[in-house]
Amino acid sequence: MAMKQPHVVIFPFPLQGHMKPLLCLAELLCHAGLHVTYVNTHHNHERLANRQALSTHFPTLHFKSISDGLPKDDPRTLSSQLLIALKTSIRPHFRELLKTISLKAKSNDALVPPPSCIMTDGLVTFAFDVAEELGLPILSYNVPCPRYLWTCLCLPKLIENGQLPFQDDDMNVEITGVPGMEGLLLRQDLPGFCRVKQADHPSLQFAINETQTLKRASALILDTVYELDAPCISHMALTFPKIYTLGPLHALLNSQIGDMSRGLASHGSLWKSDLNCMTWLDSHPSKSVIYVSFGTLVHLTRAQVIEFWYGLVNSGHPFLWVMRSDITSGDHQIPAELEKSTKERGYIVDWVSQEEVLAHKSVGGFLTHSGWNSTLESIVAGLPMICWPNLGDHYIISRTVCRQWKIGLQLNENCDRSNIESMVQTLMGPKREEIQSSMDAISKLARDSVAEGGSSHNNLEKLIEYIRNLQHQN
Repeated sequence: MAMKQPHVVIFPFPLQGHMKPLLCLAELLCHAGLHVTYVNTHHNHERLANRQALSTHFPTLHFKSISDGLPKDDPRTLSSQLLIALKTSIRPHFRELLKTISLKAKSNDALVPPPSCIMTDGLVTFAFDVAEELGLPILSYNVPCPRYLWTCLCLPKLIENGQLPFQDDDMNVEITGVPGMEGLLLRQDLPGFCRVKQADHPSLQFAINETQTLKRASALILDTVYELDAPCISHMALTFPKIYTLGPLHALLNSQIGDMSRGLASHGSLWKSDLNCMTWLDSHPSKSVIYVSFGTLVHLTRAQVIEFWYGLVNSGHPFLWVMRSDITSGDHQIPAELEKSTKERGYIVDWVSQEEVLAHKSVGGFLTHSGWNSTLESIVAGLPMICWPNLGDHYIISRTVCRQWKIGLQLNENCDRSNIESMVQTLMGPKREEIQSSMDAISKLARDSVAEGGSSHNNLEKLIEYIRNLQHQN
């Protein structure tokens, strides 16, 4: 009698930037023969692109959904309401779902074995309590960049040595209490909850407590290339005895299942992609277009939209701009001269398949919010970046990209049209060769890591073996 495969239950934080990489990982585990139940909220389950196609291609991939307790018209952005829903409404529903899955698995005709472990997003900390209550190991997948996670783990030390809270308003002071990031980190690179005036401020203490919870994980999974983040990971290994670096996950998936992943484009997407933009890109010369996207969470004021728009138009370079319908609120009236210039050399869309756009031969640069998913996708595509960080780990990523790896330029937080124009012209012109040379080296590291024998490829095999051993233990 053949031994049943392990069964991993995956629950991501219910936002697209968190769902996408964990869905890539679910597909990789299913490709290896494991059973995976991928849990969404009802709201996201209905919006998830290619759900049926994924189930067809991966017979051991099962989709389930639970209520988030929020009203239908709730915007479901990164907010206190969503965090409260996680701990109040979602938690009991997730626990009941796990119990139901376990009971069904005990029936004589069950095709799916009982859960071997839970794999969850680092922000879904209630899952640690549920896992321990049900006697299941929990593996923590960290969506933000590892340097950000390591910095957050070091916050108690920064408070202890007097670097937090800040004693003055000078944001250019170096932060020295994060081993592995010496000479790189400044106050301005720390997330907003570090800019409070008291060490016992609720937002700072919440971040510390949530991050410290991760230490209860059986293993830590990072979407990064080991060679890029080795200085931090070596220190993190003292806290987490089992760390698996699997990045870039989307590239690892493409390397494992090849052209099939192209057919299942938009992994984890909650928006419908505009396909006409690819035809527009086809009409432009190689490396001539600047691609602009600020991800799924960043919001702009109308004034910021106008400044970016003028800067892009005045740069003289063709641009493809992803402008979500919810990226700003209020009056959307646009000056006639902008509309005219955009028709001549611009293309604005609600959403695109970003991996496909970045891989297009006509795209020569990426103006980004410096989200980690976008940064990894740009590195795989070998595209230099203009970084405009906004929240969370964006600041640390931008610092690393621009100052350490030297594969991008940082745009001032208080951007204006002349600065944007200058940055685009610099990236697409005189600085291009220098930055591209650095990017080519970093991109090669990333692509090599997911190829056979690479660090991420090998770590995936080790992770799968670890999960199989958990099955034997249970």
